[in-house]
Amino acid sequence: MDTFPLLVLLLSCRIEAVGAQMKLSPLALTVLRGDEARFTCSSSSKWTVMVWLLNGTATLTISKEVGVLPSVNPNVTAEKDKGDGWVFVLKSTERHNQGSVTCDLQGIERKTARLFVQEVGSVTVFGENKLAFKGQSVLFECQAAGWYPQPTLRWQVNGKTVSQAEYNISSEESGKSLFTVTSNLSVTAAKSSNVDCLASVSALTKPLNSSIRLTVVAEVVQEDDDCTVPLALTASLSALLLLILLCICTVLCYRQRRQAKASPQEAIRSLMLCPRAACPYTARVKPRCL
Repeated sequence: MDTFPLLVLLLSCRIEAVGAQMKLSPLALTVLRGDEARFTCSSSSKWTVMVWLLNGTATLTISKEVGVLPSVNPNVTAEKDKGDGWVFVLKSTERHNQGSVTCDLQGIERKTARLFVQEVGSVTVFGENKLAFKGQSVLFECQAAGWYPQPTLRWQVNGKTVSQAEYNISSEESGKSLFTVTSNLSVTAAKSSNVDCLASVSALTKPLNSSIRLTVVAEVVQEDDDCTVPLALTASLSALLLLILLCICTVLCYRQRRQAKASPQEAIRSLMLCPRAACPYTARVKPRCL
C-alpha cells in the first residue's frame, strides 16, 4: 500500500521531465570575425543553474536567482530573455571561437549549437585601366587574399556576370589557414566596359569588389540611329584640322609680308617708267620720263 503513492510520484516526475522542453537557437550561426554572436537558451522546466560552454570549456554561469555570475572572460556576457530564457553574447568573435556552443541546464538537459567564424580579406584587379583596339584580346588578373573559408570569386563585364567557363581559378592556403584565390579572365574588346572582380563568403552581405576600365579605341557604337565617335578618334581629327588651319594662316601671313615689302619699290619703278602725261607733277618740277 505504501509503495503505490511512491510509484505515482515517480511517474508524475517522469511525465514532467518528458514534457519539459529545452530550446537552444540558433543551432548553427555563421558570423564574420569581429562580429557579435548571440545564442538563446530557454526551458519550460524549473532550473537552477545554466552553464554556457565554448568548445567544451565552461565560459559563463547564470544563476536563476542571482543572474549572471562574474566571468574571467571579458568577451562574454548574457542578457535576460522572455520568461526564464537567457541570451549568451560573444561580443567579438575570433577564429578560435569557432566550434561548439553548449547550454547546460544543470541536472536537467544540455543542447549544443555550432558557431562558424569567417574572415574577409581583400580583392584586387592588377594593373591600371586598359586601352585596346576593337577585336583585340585583353587579359585581366584578379586576386582575393586573406579569406576564410575559401571565397567565391566571379567576374562581371558591364554589370553582367561572366560564365565560369570563361575564366580559370586557382587557390592556395597559407599557414594561418587563410586562402588566396587567383583568377584570369580574357576579354575580346568589343566596346568600352567596366570589368569587375567580386569575392564573397556566406556571412558577407555584399561582395567585395575591385573594378578596372577597358576603353576600346576607334569604336563606333550605333544605338537607335545615334552614332557615338570615341574621344580618341575625335581628338585625332581635331588635331589634323588645326594643323591644316595653321599651315594656311602661315602661308597667308608670309604672302602678306612679302607684298608689304615689295610695294614701295614697285611705286618708284612705276613713276620712272610712266609717260609724261601721266606723271602727277606740276610744270615747275619736270620729271624725266623715259
